[in-house]
Amino acid sequence: MINYNEIIRFLPKMKTGEELISDLTIFPHYNDAIRNEDQSIRLVALSNLYQIYIPSQMSMEIYSKMYLALFRSLQKKCSKIAIQQQYQNYNAIKGSEFNGIIGGSDSFTIIGTSGIGKSSAINRAISLITENKIITIEKPYIKIIPCIIVQCPFDSSVKGLLLEILRKVDECLESHFYQNAIRARATTDMLIGAVSQIALNHIGLLVIDEIQHIAHAKNGKTLIGALTQLINNSGISIAMIGTPECTDFFESAMQIARRSVGLQYIEIGYDKYFENFCKVVFDYQYVKYKSEINAPIVEWLYEHSGGIVSIVVSLIHDAQEIAILNQIEMLNLETLNLAFKKRLSLLHSYIKPNRERVEFVSKTKNNKLSPIKQNLKQSIRISELVTKSKEEGIDIIKLLREYFSVVEVSK
Repeated sequence: MINYNEIIRFLPKMKTGEELISDLTIFPHYNDAIRNEDQSIRLVALSNLYQIYIPSQMSMEIYSKMYLALFRSLQKKCSKIAIQQQYQNYNAIKGSEFNGIIGGSDSFTIIGTSGIGKSSAINRAISLITENKIITIEKPYIKIIPCIIVQCPFDSSVKGLLLEILRKVDECLESHFYQNAIRARATTDMLIGAVSQIALNHIGLLVIDEIQHIAHAKNGKTLIGALTQLINNSGISIAMIGTPECTDFFESAMQIARRSVGLQYIEIGYDKYFENFCKVVFDYQYVKYKSEINAPIVEWLYEHSGGIVSIVVSLIHDAQEIAILNQIEMLNLETLNLAFKKRLSLLHSYIKPNRERVEFVSKTKNNKLSPIKQNLKQSIRISELVTKSKEEGIDIIKLLREYFSVVEVSK
């Protein structure tokens, strides 16, 4: 049996607060002198914008969730029941009757809008938690991969996912599990037994990305059933990452809903984090003539990104690329508009500039509101308040004052 103290000492101490924020943050090297270099050098260096990482509340929550999930998974590997489960998994590989007796550790979902930074937050968390190392224990000799990330097959194929897990394990351990499974023409049931055994011995946390594919595939519920079996047979933690498309699917059955408890995120609001994010990215300028960011530019960026940080980075990157290639050499609203029109045209139907929303945000952003109230007020429209006033018999002026600055003009 694996010694608990032996395995846990390989896990870095859990970080919190300012230490966690500092360690998650990435600011690529930047020298202002780069603006005097040739076009080609500046265009290549411009890609540094995509390396910037500024942690948000989401980043810290994902780090904590994944750290604790891995911790509990490693604890299970040190239990006596893990030895009993190995025997059950061996029966499964042989095609005999078997039972999942170890149970899952801490499986959860991370659901969020595409582009808000889920994958970046997960990758930053993994790099801090695992320090990109394999855990090697001498007595008994065993290697454990702290975290493995796999993609959910587009058709939600159970066999495809199980083989991909084996392939990823082989990449990390230089083993031959994948080749052996292909050579043996292993059935899906045999693969579940084999992957369960391998996960029990060699995997801490399994991350399955693009889990929203299950919502559109006829094999979706079958895949979730297989994952439930894998969790019960291996004791590992599984994190399922996806977009809101899969929310209804997870809620459709109790067995699935129980596994979908986790974190949910939407686009960020117009707040201090968004403003600071824009200022940092905007400051990485590779055009010849440097400009300063101002309130109209921040509002424009929010209006044309919908609060999706990956689009903000793309806009600032592409605006500078256009400015350099066309000898404009300035990052301003003109070049940002060119980037939005020429480079992000496919997103126009998803991101519709809303001037009323931005004007309202600019009026309320200095109010001393809690983050929850701030986000609530940003999402309210006048038409919604009018409807509420009529339905509930509330004075419209009083209702408007709760959300806007209202001045009554006497006749």
